[in-house]
Amino acid sequence: MDSGCLMSGDRDETGLASMTHDAVNEVRVIAQEPSLNDAARRLASRFGLTFDEAGASGLAYQLVLTSERLELRSNLTRQGPVYVDFTAGTVAHRQRFGGGRKQLIARAVGMKKGESPRILDATAGMARDAFVLACLGSEVTLIERSPVIAALLENGLQRAQKHIELGELVRERLSLIYGDALDVMRHLDGDDQPDVIFLDPMFPEKMKSALVKKEMRVFRDIAGKDIDADKLLPIALEKAVKRVVVKRPLYAGWLNDMKPTMEMKSGKQRFDIYMTHPELPS
Repeated sequence: MDSGCLMSGDRDETGLASMTHDAVNEVRVIAQEPSLNDAARRLASRFGLTFDEAGASGLAYQLVLTSERLELRSNLTRQGPVYVDFTAGTVAHRQRFGGGRKQLIARAVGMKKGESPRILDATAGMARDAFVLACLGSEVTLIERSPVIAALLENGLQRAQKHIELGELVRERLSLIYGDALDVMRHLDGDDQPDVIFLDPMFPEKMKSALVKKEMRVFRDIAGKDIDADKLLPIALEKAVKRVVVKRPLYAGWLNDMKPTMEMKSGKQRFDIYMTHPELPS
């Protein structure tokens, strides 16, 4: 599961305190100032979360709506807030200097000269990879089932839509579905079926840096483990017109123990590529 300009990090296996997957039900939405109460209340309602007008729930995590953005704040660590920003930091740098269509992810999804596949990112997270693919020309639909992460992602997309340089691109090429990927994919039919389905389920990371681990704990705590990740591949293979691409750490096994048509590797990660119709041009 990738993270955007996280102003913190991806999800990892390690939990904080006694937090579990059910911790998402304990994340409350608060407004940094009274004038934002109505907006915060609407946001909470839209994602099935609880609005806490008092703003002092004492829970481990809070979604805080400020005048600038939506932030996920933790009371368990000293790290700064987590938020999505497509216009600065790592994501913006990668968009500008990532290598264009020569980079591995572009080749993995089948980008070619004059060809920009329609992509469904079924495990969106903070949409770093999706944003890069959109910048390279593809229309990308994002699916995120965690209400907290979906709320952060929606807020990041809304702010990016107003950016003077990137706004039009984001509006035209990135869209978000808040829901369960299995359910969404089952209902895809005909023209709704994407050329490519991209999967990047959470997987335990082997990291030495205590700092990185601390930053990445937040998303594991909020979203839990992708225990049903293996179920995504079979339905994705039914619905993708051309291919399914699974992003994995090098040390990880194949998703659902299914051997891919081919693999592309770089650094500590690889892309497992499953051609849905190998006899057709990719």
